[in-house]
Amino acid sequence: MDIIIGRGKKARRAYGIDEIALVPGGCTLDPDLADTSWNIGGISREIPILASAMDGVVDGKMATLLSDLGAIGVLNLEGIQTRYEDPNPILDRITSVGKSEFVGLMQELYAVPVKPELIKQRIAEIKQSGGIAAVSLTPLGAVKYGAIVAEAQADLLLIQATVVSTDHLSPEGITPLDLVKLCQEMPMPVALGNCVTYDVALNLMKAGAAAVLVGIGPGAACTSRGVLGVGVPQPTAIADCAAARDDFYQETGKYIPVVADGGIITGGDICKSIACGADAVMIGSPIARASEAPGRGFHWGMATPSPVLPRGTRIKVGTTGTIEEILRGPAKLDDGTHNLLGALKTSMGTLGAKTLKEMQKVEVVIAPSLLTEGKVYQKAQQLGMGK
Repeated sequence: MDIIIGRGKKARRAYGIDEIALVPGGCTLDPDLADTSWNIGGISREIPILASAMDGVVDGKMATLLSDLGAIGVLNLEGIQTRYEDPNPILDRITSVGKSEFVGLMQELYAVPVKPELIKQRIAEIKQSGGIAAVSLTPLGAVKYGAIVAEAQADLLLIQATVVSTDHLSPEGITPLDLVKLCQEMPMPVALGNCVTYDVALNLMKAGAAAVLVGIGPGAACTSRGVLGVGVPQPTAIADCAAARDDFYQETGKYIPVVADGGIITGGDICKSIACGADAVMIGSPIARASEAPGRGFHWGMATPSPVLPRGTRIKVGTTGTIEEILRGPAKLDDGTHNLLGALKTSMGTLGAKTLKEMQKVEVVIAPSLLTEGKVYQKAQQLGMGK
């Protein structure tokens, strides 16, 4: 139902993750029977999680660890790892500077040009260690470095920007990235994002996307919604894009996974994202809390270093455990940020969902009091869900 904002302007109600809840059905199953496996571009994984292509989240070592644990880590090919031969002193500077100096320092550090030879080196390092070499470029980066990524034989390429579409107008003399041509010519599967609507998701699938990333601005370190005023709450965006996936599958027989990207912190958030239609999630800040993460307890957005209009910030997330404890447990925390796979399997068991496809079909209700109902003591004592 449309809501009237004022004369000549109507709006549709959209829902955030904290406003919905999942409803158990008529059966349950042992969590060990829940199958969480999924596939992206021919790459099969047990854990439907990709770690965000952010410099405080994924480096070569983390990408390999995530691969070993059954997930995927995505390396930012326009970040610190490809601008500096030894990123460690740079990361030390980023994590030690004060709040007031942070943006200026980031703009300075990221002004150093990307070194094409480091792109090859980082991809080779991941592959040589047995990891899945999943990498990310902006559309402009794809124009500059796409051929290098192809030569380096990365396993998966993500093209990411605040918004990506197949219908992009550029100034005279500048040729925009041809997404159809890119997907056809790259020797590895190409995921495209980000988007939040049915039509754009459908067009990206028609362009040849191996997966579509859904989410504009919900990330913990992202400020796009404040800077640009753009975005759609994740459950609504996921459901709309998942509808495009299902219609595309009915029309072509090709199943293109939808990846919910941003705003996902806990196991419950992952469960709700999949229930709304996602096949997997992309998360940043939960992974940045791992002791092996390159961010040293900090996390910052991809657009933070923009020399013209920064759309991200640096947040302190702390270090709460190893990446194995965060993904597979055993959990040391009671707030849903450890053992994410265990949380998903337990939720699927409670809901009677044997597979992720069945999880996508569970009943969802609007529940604005879900996280506060009966939680007075937790909130007052800042424990569990009240942190």
